[in-house]
Amino acid sequence: MLNNDRLLVQILLLVLFGASLWVMAPFWSALFWGAVLAFASWPLMRLLTRWLNGRESLAALVLTLGWMLLVAAPLVWLGLNLADHVRDATSFIKDVQVDGLPEAPAWLGAVPLVGERLVRVWNSIDQQGAAVIVAVKPYLGQVGNWLLARSAQIGSGMLELTLSIVFVFFFYRDGPRLAAFVHSLLERLIGDRAGYYIELVAGTVQRVVNGVIGTAAAQAILALIGFLIAGVPGALVLGIVTFLLSLIPMGPPLVWIPATAWLAWKGEYGMAVFLGIWGTFIISGVDNVLKPYLISRGGNLPLVIVLLGVFGGLIAFGFIGLFIGPTLLAVAYSLLTDWSKSQGRVEDRR
Repeated sequence: MLNNDRLLVQILLLVLFGASLWVMAPFWSALFWGAVLAFASWPLMRLLTRWLNGRESLAALVLTLGWMLLVAAPLVWLGLNLADHVRDATSFIKDVQVDGLPEAPAWLGAVPLVGERLVRVWNSIDQQGAAVIVAVKPYLGQVGNWLLARSAQIGSGMLELTLSIVFVFFFYRDGPRLAAFVHSLLERLIGDRAGYYIELVAGTVQRVVNGVIGTAAAQAILALIGFLIAGVPGALVLGIVTFLLSLIPMGPPLVWIPATAWLAWKGEYGMAVFLGIWGTFIISGVDNVLKPYLISRGGNLPLVIVLLGVFGGLIAFGFIGLFIGPTLLAVAYSLLTDWSKSQGRVEDRR
């Protein structure tokens, strides 16, 4: 009878746990980012708590407001501007469908060697507008739908970011109690090795955070240098935007490609070529070298495991996979290492 009661309790706990996961499913991404941000900045939380004489809630509130000003506000502004550009592009596509192409821009004719030919091609397309528009109309509709979908993704990303900042407050305030709960739960599951695996996960996440932020800082500095050499106005602001966009995959090209196009439009073809090469091989290229190095530095994981974790995680889970991939491979690698060592000791006893 006792065993039946215990089995019933376990089944009820499992059902309750599954229902809880189901309820929290829409918020997993925001919870994850909130936890990563709180963990990465936990030394600031400890320092601010000491300054405020141990008032954890006040320290958590101050830090959360700081993140809103430093991270959320610039990204929301950037997202709204991108959404406006997406709407403008969508309107342009609709205008092309109805009225045909506008007159050829002046800069098109100024392109060396092929400018006049490009203008003639533009005018011929405009003269044959009806037939061309009918031919490409299905594709223009697909492009418009794609742009609208990207606009919707920008809006959902802003909402997720806001939720993450809100969750950061609770992770700051209740962090030690959550850590103790996770430690006690893992001790019941895997015994004395719980502390080791918590440190392994924490160290891996910390190195990934350092790699992401360090690479973003390096790309921002390199972008600033390139913008200053090329004479792009607002180089400092563009460098800051590059830092923010470096936190997402393929973010920096959203800054240096328009800057390169602006230089070409102004007739600065030499500097446009320079900035295009600098952006491709220096600004964007450093991401493939520096980030894996910073993530693997200070850990006992082979570099190939880190590379597979970073790129495989990005492919499998999106940007969140940048953290999940290396962490999963680090835990799996450590488990297999422990298992092989324990099997070796068993064989030695025989």
